[in-house]
Amino acid sequence: MTELLYRDDPYLATCEARVVGTRGNAFVLDRTICYARGGGQPGDSGSLLRGDGRVLAIADTVHGDAGEILHVVGDDGPLPVAGETVRIDLDWPRRHAHMRMHTCLHLLGAVLRYGVTGGNITAERSRLDFDMDASPDREAVEAELNALVECDLPVRAFWIDEAELDSRPELVRTLSVRPPRGAGRIRLLEIPEVDLQPCGGTHVARTGEIGAVRIGKIEKKGRRNRRVYVGFAAAS
Repeated sequence: MTELLYRDDPYLATCEARVVGTRGNAFVLDRTICYARGGGQPGDSGSLLRGDGRVLAIADTVHGDAGEILHVVGDDGPLPVAGETVRIDLDWPRRHAHMRMHTCLHLLGAVLRYGVTGGNITAERSRLDFDMDASPDREAVEAELNALVECDLPVRAFWIDEAELDSRPELVRTLSVRPPRGAGRIRLLEIPEVDLQPCGGTHVARTGEIGAVRIGKIEKKGRRNRRVYVGFAAAS
């Protein structure tokens, strides 16, 4: 199993690792700082520095069929070989934007206390779909969301066992996707007195790091489904 360094420190932007194998146009490492696509958050991109100085672009990070983490490369050259020590460098501005956005969506879900039926994150704009039959007031949602950002609340992740999650079903807000089971424990994301739910993504340490945001379109996607878009105010 690849050691997921970002779970303990999402601010790591570079690390050394050992190649344990290849799969098509991707390679597998013994440890990584790259988040693999999932939960609506894109996979990380960046670069790989080989011992001979050659650099390969990492175009995406995904989960393999056997559960391994695959670092997908383009056509920059031959893949590294098993046993080789390499250095991974994240596309940090893109990752940091994902961290800010993902944390912002947790705040949005705290403002709109409805079941979540879907979501998607990009570095510029993100969305959540809610099980609700009427569109909320856009300006009121935006004001409450920015107030939570400005409070500069702490954000932390911790683990509970699956039995505890079973005893607290209210923690699961997503209606279409359930937390992965089978490992014996579940990772929770907490913003004290605001949000607490299972999440395996990367987040900022405090809500103030998100920056000012704007609510964009609110779309009706079904009788009981409203899609709410959010973006960074500085990019508007």
